[in-house]
Amino acid sequence: MAKVTSYGAASMVTGSCHLFEVGSIRILVDCGMIQGESWQDNYEAFGFDVASIDYLILTHAHADHIGRVPKLVKEGFNGEIIATQATLDISQIMLLDSAALLYEEYETLLRKALRRGEEALVREPLYLKEHVELVYTKKIRKVRYGELIQIAPFLNITFHNAGHILGSAFITITYQEDNMQKRVVFSGDLGSRNRLLLNGLEDVTQSDTLFIESTYGDREHRPITESIAEFRSAIIETMERGGNVLIPSFALERTQEILWLLHSMHEEGILQKCTVYLDSPLAIAATKIYQKYPLELNEKIGLHVALGDNPFGFPQLKYTQRRIDSMEINTVEKNAIIIAGSGMCTGGRILHHLKQRIWNSKNAIIFVGFQVKGTLGRNIVDGAEFLRIYGDEIKIKATVHTINGFSAHADRADMVNWMKKIEGLHHIYLIHGEVEKMELFKSYIHQQLDCKVHIVKKGEEIYL
Repeated sequence: MAKVTSYGAASMVTGSCHLFEVGSIRILVDCGMIQGESWQDNYEAFGFDVASIDYLILTHAHADHIGRVPKLVKEGFNGEIIATQATLDISQIMLLDSAALLYEEYETLLRKALRRGEEALVREPLYLKEHVELVYTKKIRKVRYGELIQIAPFLNITFHNAGHILGSAFITITYQEDNMQKRVVFSGDLGSRNRLLLNGLEDVTQSDTLFIESTYGDREHRPITESIAEFRSAIIETMERGGNVLIPSFALERTQEILWLLHSMHEEGILQKCTVYLDSPLAIAATKIYQKYPLELNEKIGLHVALGDNPFGFPQLKYTQRRIDSMEINTVEKNAIIIAGSGMCTGGRILHHLKQRIWNSKNAIIFVGFQVKGTLGRNIVDGAEFLRIYGDEIKIKATVHTINGFSAHADRADMVNWMKKIEGLHHIYLIHGEVEKMELFKSYIHQQLDCKVHIVKKGEEIYL
């Protein structure tokens, strides 16, 4: 009997890692980094025989879905990787960046440990650049949306546009068992239907079983028009009082959305006195990849790209690739809009900018993405009065804006409306969410659909 075992993103948001087994075939859906309070679990064993995995499917290139792939390879995975071309392009820059950050953290910890004579206690990095490079020497199958991929005579896989980030997909696995055709869908992360850049989430017409994310299973997002208006107001008000805006932003999708909004504000003449700094080498590289795929962008944005316009660029925008360029931003007294990673303030250049500017009441911080429990970003959003950054305790005086309408995730209504169109659906398994929110989502689904709903636990074997 086919079964699924979740080794990550089970009763938690991050660390996506789901093992589907049917017959002798073993398929791993995603292999993501665990973020937030449980980040040290990344160093633990996977819980399954890595060398026995035949296929690795990547739904999309966010770190919590791909971040442990080099560790998987390092520990013996030698199967085939299946993903869209855009996901493969983005995953490569994401994983190289991850390897660099892991090594930088290791060097810092080792340097401090050497002073204490405790260097033996410092763990090696989770993986190195060479392990990332090994990922792309494996057998790789590049797929298109809607393409039927035959894995075995009794087993097919199809990727569908999830509308989440560039290249993102949800996966339908169709298989024969006990002389019956069965289907299971893995949602990956689903996008809302009103995205700024991408074509929307596709429908799925039929499935017996669904493993679905539940990041925003407890709420509906604000309308995107309201979120755009709030974003613009926060920018304008901060500029009028002579302040600076800090935007902790994820390199993928969110940064490109923000750049498009700022591009529009430039065209309206709003940003004439501002300088916008994209202070993230990873986001700069990701933005260039977005420009390679105009057909995957929605009609409005794709037309800009096809006509040679850059929807993510404008005269006030400066790329700061080098660290020295980033440091020079500290000398700017006002009218700076600084976009920097990481999106949850867990590392990266945004920490330096927070340290320089969060104590000044003229400034503003705009959060435009989900903040996982245990992250610095979540602490700020939850109303912390002080932050400890690089050993200094700093009073938070800057205005804090949390704008959830930009979320790349489908909300409760989006997901339920999507599920209502699935014929034959009788089992729903909730993954990728905080437990209290999953409980609320489970209750809401029961009100809307006649299906069995179960919250998946880590390591739980689910027979389909």
